[in-house]
Amino acid sequence: MLIILDRDGVINEDSDEYIKTPDEWTPIPGSLEAIARLNQAGHQVVVITNQSGIARGLYDERALEEIHQKMTQMLANIGGHLDGIFYCPHHPDDHCDCRKPKPGLMHQVAEALQTDFSHALMVGDAERDIDCAHAVGCKAALVLTGKGCRLLQRSPNWNKAPVFEDLSYVVDAILAQ
Repeated sequence: MLIILDRDGVINEDSDEYIKTPDEWTPIPGSLEAIARLNQAGHQVVVITNQSGIARGLYDERALEEIHQKMTQMLANIGGHLDGIFYCPHHPDDHCDCRKPKPGLMHQVAEALQTDFSHALMVGDAERDIDCAHAVGCKAALVLTGKGCRLLQRSPNWNKAPVFEDLSYVVDAILAQ
């Protein structure tokens, strides 16, 4: 199965001030271990993430690469890996096709991995993640970490996707199947 993860709020602690440096990137407890468990069970795992901080001038692509190097190194240290990282560097006003909820990043994943989304799951903490998944026929799950709690407070009758406490709980459900 292909597991597609949003980054901020799913794998690492999110910040309304953006994650601009490797020092600001802190994994959510258990998230890296959850990815490693998926790897060990034979699942492919990729990250898709909006990174408008680049267009806003808050950090550059080199800083983003350093953040991703930290994430992948910490993951490697516990026996895990990612099969790809895909990001949108554009500002919301740019109207690109790769900024979630638009499905451009999902199309990039499909092309890079030569796959479709019939046996895939997108895990996100925001409605745009869920909408992005649904736009390409992918199943989705919402986690309460990151922006997930705020979303459910605003939308108490949420029914677009199953809700889980965090990525570890999603992985428990996947591995129990």
